Amino acid sequence: MHTTPHSRQPRRGHALRRGRVSIPGHAYLVTTVTHGRTPLFADFVRASMAARRLDYPYPETVLRSCAWVVMPDHVHWLLVPGERKSLSLIMQGFKSGLARLLNEYESKPGRRIWQAGYHDHALRSAEDLRATARYIVANPLRAGLVTDIGHYPFWNAIWL
Repeated sequence: MHTTPHSRQPRRGHALRRGRVSIPGHAYLVTTVTHGRTPLFADFVRASMAARRLDYPYPETVLRSCAWVVMPDHVHWLLVPGERKSLSLIMQGFKSGLARLLNEYESKPGRRIWQAGYHDHALRSAEDLRATARYIVANPLRAGLVTDIGHYPFWNAIWL
């Protein structure tokens, strides 16, 4: 296992990438976390910027976005990569694009927005899609941010 020269702690991001596969047309639940779990998206404008990136009408050859939620310190996204981009490239584009927008908006060039890497889980079957989407959308309820999901503005699902 690799360690950084200063800390002797294992570099987990590298281990997360080992064995990662991206299959076009296969559904993935992806979670990415803000640097230091800073609640950047507790701010309405920042959360709106993230929501716009997730709700962007990507061509199906790139990805199909099935459901997502922006939480104060992380994002859950249920998506299906298309033929043109791997899951890794999709996440790299999402994270770097949103980081650039946030840093430009706040005049903080180079500020670190995201923890390295992301967690992905390949869904086993098409039946898992709706159940996973319900789980994603219910995150603000479980976190106690709202008592009715209709009062939380930063989520979407294709089944609405």
